[in-house]
Amino acid sequence: MTSAREPSRLRQALLRYSRARAAAFAEARRQLNMGEADAKALVFVAEHPGVRAADIAAHLGITAAGATALIDRLVERGVATREFADDDRRAIRIMPAVSLQEEPWSALCLFDDTFDRVVRSHTDERVQEFSELLDELTEAVSAP
Repeated sequence: MTSAREPSRLRQALLRYSRARAAAFAEARRQLNMGEADAKALVFVAEHPGVRAADIAAHLGITAAGATALIDRLVERGVATREFADDDRRAIRIMPAVSLQEEPWSALCLFDDTFDRVVRSHTDERVQEFSELLDELTEAVSAP
């Protein structure tokens, strides 16, 4: 007779976190009537103003053509703009046209903002220790 494998308490907590984050992002996307890739791209552009289409494609793991179509949707919706780069007039940079700090767009970042607020309520030492543990675990499971 074999027993079921029971994940560690920490892995269970990380799974709950991951599921809760995904559910919060999905609910925000539903409220904003946005697809997952569009929402992820908007957050990426807001965090990295002036990115190029190739950067968005690499971040999302999509083709250049897919990134162009996605950017077209964001521009048509009025949440992003295309601007010529100051250093190279042939290059197009993608800029956010909305603030993720303001409603309704802040819904996309509410989970992470709340997470960061709670983290700031703990001591630097506790955060450092937990961060190091997560880094160690990530390295261990990512090793070839």
